[in-house]
Amino acid sequence: MTEEAEVSPTSSSDQQAPHFLQDVIFHGKFKLLKALTPEENTLCQHGLYFQDGQRRVDYILTYHVKKPAGGRSGRQSSHVLTENAVARSLRRGPHSFGEHFRLHQAQRARNSSSLPSSPMADVELGCPGETFNGQEDHKMFRRKEFEGKLRDMGLELEKDEDTKIAGVGFVKIHAPWNILCREAELMKLKMPTKKVYEVKQLSGVVEKISSLVSKVVEPLHPHVDEHQPKNFKHLSHTFSREKQHLFDLSDKDDFFDSRTRSSIVFEILKRTKCKAKYSMGITSLLGSGIYTAAYPLHDGDINQESFNDRKLLNDEWANYSVFYKYQPIGLVRKYFGEKIGLYFAWLGLYTQMLIPASVVGVIVFLYGCATVDDNIPSMEICHPKNNITMCPLCDKVCSYWKLSTACATARASHLFDNPATVFFSIFMALWAAMFMEHWKRRQMRLNHEWDLTGFEDEEDHPRAEYEFQVMQKSLSKDKKSHHKIEKLTCQDRLPAYMTNVVMMLLMIGVTFAIVFGVILYRISTKAALHMSSNPVTRSHVQLTVKTTAAIINLVVILILDEVYGAVARWLTVLEVPKTDKSFEERLIFKTFILKFVNAFTPIIYIAFFRGRLVGRPGSYLYVFESYRMEECTHGGCLMELCIQLSITMLGKQLIQNNLFEIGVPKLKKLIRYIRSKQGAFQEEERQKKLQRYEADHFLEPFAGLTPEYMEMIIQFGFVTLFVASFPLAPLFALLNNIIEIRLDAKKFVTELRRPVAARAKDIGIWYNLLRGVANVAVIINAFVISFTSDFIPRMVYQYMYSPDGSMHGFVNNTLSYFNVSHFQEGKEPMDPLYLGYTVEMCRYKDYREPPWSTTPYEISKEFWAVLAVRLAFVIVFQNVVMLMSDIVDWLIPDIPKDIILQIHKEKILLVDLFLKEEQGKICVLESRASTGGKENCSRSNNNNNNSTTAPPGSGLHTNSTKSL
Repeated sequence: MTEEAEVSPTSSSDQQAPHFLQDVIFHGKFKLLKALTPEENTLCQHGLYFQDGQRRVDYILTYHVKKPAGGRSGRQSSHVLTENAVARSLRRGPHSFGEHFRLHQAQRARNSSSLPSSPMADVELGCPGETFNGQEDHKMFRRKEFEGKLRDMGLELEKDEDTKIAGVGFVKIHAPWNILCREAELMKLKMPTKKVYEVKQLSGVVEKISSLVSKVVEPLHPHVDEHQPKNFKHLSHTFSREKQHLFDLSDKDDFFDSRTRSSIVFEILKRTKCKAKYSMGITSLLGSGIYTAAYPLHDGDINQESFNDRKLLNDEWANYSVFYKYQPIGLVRKYFGEKIGLYFAWLGLYTQMLIPASVVGVIVFLYGCATVDDNIPSMEICHPKNNITMCPLCDKVCSYWKLSTACATARASHLFDNPATVFFSIFMALWAAMFMEHWKRRQMRLNHEWDLTGFEDEEDHPRAEYEFQVMQKSLSKDKKSHHKIEKLTCQDRLPAYMTNVVMMLLMIGVTFAIVFGVILYRISTKAALHMSSNPVTRSHVQLTVKTTAAIINLVVILILDEVYGAVARWLTVLEVPKTDKSFEERLIFKTFILKFVNAFTPIIYIAFFRGRLVGRPGSYLYVFESYRMEECTHGGCLMELCIQLSITMLGKQLIQNNLFEIGVPKLKKLIRYIRSKQGAFQEEERQKKLQRYEADHFLEPFAGLTPEYMEMIIQFGFVTLFVASFPLAPLFALLNNIIEIRLDAKKFVTELRRPVAARAKDIGIWYNLLRGVANVAVIINAFVISFTSDFIPRMVYQYMYSPDGSMHGFVNNTLSYFNVSHFQEGKEPMDPLYLGYTVEMCRYKDYREPPWSTTPYEISKEFWAVLAVRLAFVIVFQNVVMLMSDIVDWLIPDIPKDIILQIHKEKILLVDLFLKEEQGKICVLESRASTGGKENCSRSNNNNNNSTTAPPGSGLHTNSTKSL
């Protein structure tokens, strides 16, 4: 395979060689490439290394190229090498440029004499005979300039345009050892030193229990080889070139792993700027189309027999057959970085915490099933001798109905509306508090294991869009003013802020309008079904309307989720945040507000508003003077709330979180693959094995963790906010997350390009959102128990109005009387004899005075008693649960005690290590003055090395470790 190789000089001899000898040097190196061992050739063929098989590819840039009409030849490679020499001579001086120009002309003459000229020849050169539009010429110049800057920064580049992907060129980037050391010091990366210490293990009964638990859960651990025993740890320190002797540099190729190397190269790419106007680094070049993609490479293929981290992750993590095992979080962090590692650690802990919540929820549900036959209100409603006649549920077309027909709904409501749901609501509030505390402890433990202790987020580079706006503002000012504009003010962003407020309110208004539209659908559909002559249809009106309305809400939610995601990103772009972190936080906040309102507005309406603003028979509340507001059935709105919640939650998890995540990336990958198969490729060419960087080009670009976190935060809302009405929500969330972990893992390992590793010590703004949802959940569950369920009315009746202290007579107590002669004109039923007899009095669910009282249809004293107890319950419930959550927060420390001791001990060991180093330096200085001192110094240095350096092989020694 012929490649265009722009290779930076790797030795001073190459740099100092005369220009007329550079071709000889190149041909010598080319012969060396042919002499590579079979293993090196394999590595080179896989695309993980440069053509020399020695320098690994740390990063890839892709760009669009215009392929020549004829086939490529060896002359083109040498031609481009000559052109590269010409480009380098521009920076060395005019004399050097003259020599290179003569060499370049001679090379072109040889090429033109051996082969016929072509107008499409040498796309990379803008010389006569070529057809070039101005835009492509400009992009080529910008690439040349940027790549020259990268070489000046010390990176080594190699180009490949003769690929199996039509119109795509690749720039392979390698960071040499000295550049890695320089950048690691600038980035303050913590690296393991030679010092190894023993972590003190638990003792006594605790140790025996821990050992027993470890043996029990041993089959649940993934088969990932640990390079170091768990009870030993390398002492880490910020990398410094002056203290390289403290680090184990026996294998420099693996000292900086591929994750660290790619992040170092990405930092260089972000801060490298061209002289061209408005150039801000790689982000600007990607945005303007100069480069089409930038990504690090995956470590090999998952189908290879050879060992690599990607294959190990695919076998032990991204595999549905290992769903019952723990995640190899350490390997995930090693391959993808701390930020992605923290996400999967958080998701794994959240899924584990759902297990006890699911168990308790199932017990509460089973308790409802076991006690449904003993529930007195349900028995009264279902009694065959019950002849309570209820008022019509709609005007004209609806007729009177028997309360006993609501038997099934009343029994089903008891499954979710029983005394155990109050306990479950309190339990879930405490569960949320314990989950948050457990995560803080887990996060601190990971920070220590991953050497992030003391890490602080440094100020990120300004975004390309921000600097572009600053430049635009500077150019718009008076040219006479020499005042330099360094930032955008609030006044500059005021139009964007106003647009954000207006658009957010508009989107929320759209959600409310759609919910109102679904309300009108339910009202009109109910009336239409009641007019049906089919008795089966009329008997299932309530179930049909509830289910279809819930499905419509689900479809609307799924559609609006995509729309709101795009709107939130557009609004965030308008604000022009300065840094990527600020951009991400603003985007997350807007997306969360819009999607939260979209998902929970229909549920909040059913829970707190439906059946509240209805009126009474003879004086109903109407919308548009024709649509009567809908009311709850006698079983209450809790059953419909459960239906809406279950359909929305399960639908979002099944369709949006799973099918979309599986189908969309595969579809995009297929489209990208089909587009690359153009007529210039023959079938046999398509069957050839792609290089690693070519295969990764077909993968979906990594778009951040916001969609992953967002779907879990919304799910956390379903689990906690309305859990009083749906105790099975934790179980469905658990089943979904078991699949979600492996699905996300499969997507990251096989469907996405490898992300650039990002350091992070926490999950950022997501923790604040979780905390906010958990606090709101306490308030919402208090209102659901108090106002949506019949828990408070039952309690008030039993202890205040029941003659024998039982629930007998509760149904009759909650029903008021209405004289049918008081119907408004034109609103009475069209078929008053539907039940076979004349109805004079009908009943409706409300606390009102009977028509024969002195104040007919006025609110009764029972209503005020129930309302007072409801409000008191809300206040007491919130305060008690909040107090219990604070107690849990206070009892559980944020940092585990053993981690505090290890951090303290590591500080002592570091001080001891540096003191010994200083002693060694002093001895070296004294040894120059006396020979005896030299012997003592050597003895001291030997002791120092024995106490700080781990022996080869195991890396451990009893004399070289200290106990914690």
